[in-house]
Amino acid sequence: MKLTDVAIRNTRPAERPKKLFDGDGLYLLVSPTGHRSWRFKYYFAGREKLLSFGKYPEITLKVARDRRLEARRALEMGGDPSALRKAERAARSDTFEALAREWLETQKTTLGTKTFQNKQDRFEAFVFPYLGKTAITEIKAVDVLDALKRIEARGKHETAHRVRSECGNVFRYALVTGRAERDPTVDLRGAIAAVSRRNRPAIVDPLRIGELMRAIAGYHGDVSTEFALKLLPLTFVRPGELRLSEWPEFNLKAAEWRMPAVRMKMRELHVVPLSTQAVTLLKDLHVLTGSGRLVFPSLRSNERAISDNTINAALRCLGFSGEEMVAHGFRSMASTCLNEQGWHPDLIELQLAHAERNESRGAYNRAQRLPERRQMMQAWADYLDELRNATANPDGVNEKTGPAASLDAS
Repeated sequence: MKLTDVAIRNTRPAERPKKLFDGDGLYLLVSPTGHRSWRFKYYFAGREKLLSFGKYPEITLKVARDRRLEARRALEMGGDPSALRKAERAARSDTFEALAREWLETQKTTLGTKTFQNKQDRFEAFVFPYLGKTAITEIKAVDVLDALKRIEARGKHETAHRVRSECGNVFRYALVTGRAERDPTVDLRGAIAAVSRRNRPAIVDPLRIGELMRAIAGYHGDVSTEFALKLLPLTFVRPGELRLSEWPEFNLKAAEWRMPAVRMKMRELHVVPLSTQAVTLLKDLHVLTGSGRLVFPSLRSNERAISDNTINAALRCLGFSGEEMVAHGFRSMASTCLNEQGWHPDLIELQLAHAERNESRGAYNRAQRLPERRQMMQAWADYLDELRNATANPDGVNEKTGPAASLDAS
């Protein structure tokens, strides 16, 4: 007698496993605990074999019957349904999506949380819908190009370049693990439009810097936003590095902020000498947020930092448009002014945590030039104070604050 959904639902578990037969080898196994799963019994090469079709009710009676039919057809063609199922699973493990997720897992410990999530999001949005289910060995350069052109059509040219690079990483991972023979993305160099890069908006004129610093000094809002806005010009770190900072990274007695490599773009420990002005701000802030882990917790939760756009939003509230100043612009502002004042470029680049192309030179600089950077950071904070305190014009401001001339030697 054929099974019905009503009969299945009305069946109660017994002390021993119970089999509800539907015919042609299909039955529902009901365990004493009430667990119900589909089984298909068949014979291949003279041997009895079993194949699982999944749990009930996730796998309905109709779906189980369809799978029985597929298995019967495989037997009629001389195939073993169990072997075919294993082959299908193996094929699915070599799809682009499976390998991309596998590669992402290998990167998890070396990438920052946000960077990892951004990569994952780009794959989810721009690659998996078009290439995800395709075996990686079947993907040609033209297939990847088609996905990239879709991204370009949305005006996301930089994203298209990032996706091409990340797809290349997946292909190379597949290559070294023996699941691909080549990386087709190498054929795509020059196939998509070049990215027109422009510097992030930044105020670099001393008079305008003074206006900006006075506006920031007068800002009163959420505590985390207010202090982040005041500390960013003094430290000129990347906005993400500031907003995700944690109190154990700071040694206020030594006037140092040591950022762990995991949060740094170059994946190296970065030391920020703190000026007396920065230390004073941090001491005041510690009274307010020091009981938690995060230096700049959000309003919603002490376990979440302020958002990416918080400082930019504050700048907009102060009257500075996105075309003239952004949070990342404080780095350009410091770099431009410090170079004009005669500080040695190596000191500035080290403090900006830019990559040092000469590795031995980079190690020497990081080990030997901290005292000079400490001097530069204090001079920079003093210079910003002078600009903030200037009135109608900056004529009285010392354009070369601090003993920069004596530090010009490499």
